[in-house]
This record gives sequence, structure tokens and C-alpha cells, in this order.
Amino acid sequence: KNYLQNLLDYKKTLAQRNALLKYFALNRTFDKNTLVFKVLGKMFALFPLDKWDKGEASVMLKCDPERTAELREQYESIFAGPYVSNKHWNTVSLYTGELKSNFVLELIDHSYHMVVKGMTKKMREQLL
Repeated sequence: KNYLQNLLDYKKTLAQRNALLKYFALNRTFDKNTLVFKVLGKMFALFPLDKWDKGEASVMLKCDPERTAELREQYESIFAGPYVSNKHWNTVSLYTGELKSNFVLELIDHSYHMVVKGMTKKMREQLL
């Protein structure tokens, strides 16, 4: 699969799991080389397309600070990344083959839920 198909698969899975098609945004907040997944305007996944083009697919995901440290200790493919808070965000290398796709989807779901958890009650009610 090419990187675009992989991204669309992730988007489709998330939309199906959370019934958020009208709230789910895919855009280029940073630059032309970064796809950003948002819920109600809040980022939860960043895909650096220039890395994908080089065969080094990765995604940056929000994470609970305690889990962030655990994941980095447990997996070589999960580490601190550029441009985001290293306390709350992980870079996840997808090209290494270390991580199963279901686990990556679980990490994306966790990132999504971390962002939703930080929203106001009024914002969360929009998602129901």
C-alpha cells in the first residue's frame, strides 16, 4: 500500500469507531508535508509525509505522560519527536515492522481520547 492508502485506512477506521465524520478533519496545519488529524479543531495525529516518501513512515501521537515513558522504554519504534511536547507526544515509526497495525490503531485511539479528555464539557457534548 502507498502512504495515502494507509492514511485513508486510519481515517476510515477512526471515523467508523467514533462516528465523527462531520467533526473529523484532515488538513495541513503546519506545512504541505504534514497531514494533521484533528477532532473539533484539536490535533491528535500528525503524519510527516516527507518521511513517508522516503520509506520512513511515522506518526506523532498524543499520549498520557506515564504511558509515554513506558512505551519509549518498551519499543525502539516509539520515541520523542520534533516540534511537539516530548512529555505528551510520541513519534511512532511505522516502517520498522516492530509494531502491529492493531497496536498502532490503539495508540491513535489513545491519542484521540487524550485530546477529547482535555476538552470542555460543552465540546465533548458535541461529539455525542
